[in-house]
Amino acid sequence: MSGTSERPQPSLTPETEFFWTSGADGRLRIQECLSCAALIHPPQPVCRHCRGDRMGVRAVSGYATLIGFTVNHRFAVPGLPAPYVVAQVALEEDTRVRLTTNTVECDPEQLELGLRMEVVFTRVGAVWLPLFRPARESAPVAELPAEPIDPASMREHVRPMATTEKFEDKVAITGIGMSPIGRRLMADPLSLTVRACRAAVEDAGLRLEDIDGLSTYPGSGNFGPFGEGGVTAVESALGLRPTWYNGGGETFGPGGSVIAAMLAVASGLARHVLCFRTVWESTYAELVRAGRISPPSGIADSWLLPFGAVSAAHLLAQTAQRHFHRYGTDRETLGWIALNQRANAALDPTAIYRDPLTMDDYLSARPITTPFGLYDCDVPCDGSVAVVVSARETAADLARPPVLVEAVGTQIIERLEWDQSTLTHEPQVLGQAAHLWSRTSLRPDDVDVAELYDGFTFNCLSWIEALGFCGIGEAKDFLRGGENIARDGVLPLNTHGGQLSHGRTHGMGLIHEAVAQLRGQAGARQIPDARVAVASSGGLTPSGVLLLRADR
Repeated sequence: MSGTSERPQPSLTPETEFFWTSGADGRLRIQECLSCAALIHPPQPVCRHCRGDRMGVRAVSGYATLIGFTVNHRFAVPGLPAPYVVAQVALEEDTRVRLTTNTVECDPEQLELGLRMEVVFTRVGAVWLPLFRPARESAPVAELPAEPIDPASMREHVRPMATTEKFEDKVAITGIGMSPIGRRLMADPLSLTVRACRAAVEDAGLRLEDIDGLSTYPGSGNFGPFGEGGVTAVESALGLRPTWYNGGGETFGPGGSVIAAMLAVASGLARHVLCFRTVWESTYAELVRAGRISPPSGIADSWLLPFGAVSAAHLLAQTAQRHFHRYGTDRETLGWIALNQRANAALDPTAIYRDPLTMDDYLSARPITTPFGLYDCDVPCDGSVAVVVSARETAADLARPPVLVEAVGTQIIERLEWDQSTLTHEPQVLGQAAHLWSRTSLRPDDVDVAELYDGFTFNCLSWIEALGFCGIGEAKDFLRGGENIARDGVLPLNTHGGQLSHGRTHGMGLIHEAVAQLRGQAGARQIPDARVAVASSGGLTPSGVLLLRADR
């Protein structure tokens, strides 16, 4: 097949060139460990199965099983006009190896999980992209491959605590602050950060001179609408002299800056660490549309972008589809999460979307990428949230009742690569949740309020099951009708509206709300006598989860 050169292309490196050019002779080639014969993808210098380092390349049959697909309606990719199908296939030779791809030569309505597929190649510039069509030699629809790790047995892989002494016992959250949150505020992102930081420091009863640590996610760098310049920008603006600082994307999810700050305080490197998270997606998009700034460009060094998988939505939509397939979940299940968040947002004057939302509204909303519609997706916004983490012994002298940290969950158990990881739940949720409960004697029934990451409705469902608020695969029954997750239910969920209605503050807003609830300062949305809260951030990337408790 011949294709357009406009489609995003991967870069060719000595390690990956064999894959991207193997289609020239119509054969699909995958890296092979010469010690144990396992297929390895993406290519690595060492085998993750036997740790051998003798690598070769094997030509495979080109047959695979369709294990996921989503019809993209929303996102535009050069050379790949919507609608198009982003899919995942598992190779017949080794179902542990999955390829993100596009389906061709078929109507999306004809696709079903378990369908046998065969590779065809399209040339794009110097590379040959492996695409897949239904196999001409038909075969019975197959079962989905087994999970790399059974979701129900994740706790078996948690490393036990090395000591009974916990760093969590040495820290407290003493201050929270938030800038205005809104759509297209047209405000400088650093100005939003400064407002949130000043508010958090004042809330803690501290002076800026008391702050001796700074921590942020994702830090400085080319992150477009996801930051203000990191520690460098904030230190320069406020004139601080931190003894410790931290910033980066490879941490415990968007709330990782808070967990890192706890570690620094517990070790004695700092006494009061200011953590902040800023987004300005709405303003950024408006400036791009107006031609006033240019988004990052260049060759896509990715296993996903050449196939139009440009959003986390494309990966999570397929994961949600597999959950539907295996456990009988459906769109209405996800709808109860969206409706709950909107009902809670109606009581929060800072939330972006506060108008009532019905199930009919949810189900009839325009599609984004199947099975996700508009209300399955969080709200891009402008805003900043800040949190102060302090040494626990200082907390009694500060302005507000401290919120104590019972436990954190951070362990990576699942594979990190988005399309090679857990099939039926958001990756980097099950492992971190299991790790959390290994660090406390509290149990899910002790939780009074849950602030769970909801970049998409399915993120939230994954955290509900992973944290044990219902069994694996039982979310359909647990969420039916929405009563269990309502403010007067057994698990009050995302009480400020979550990212689906309050705004996409990338997890830090969830921590802010958990602290407000445990202090009893949430106003009309306050959960009576809330004493234990769980707050999660992230998923897909490394993530983290915190169990917090009131000191009152």
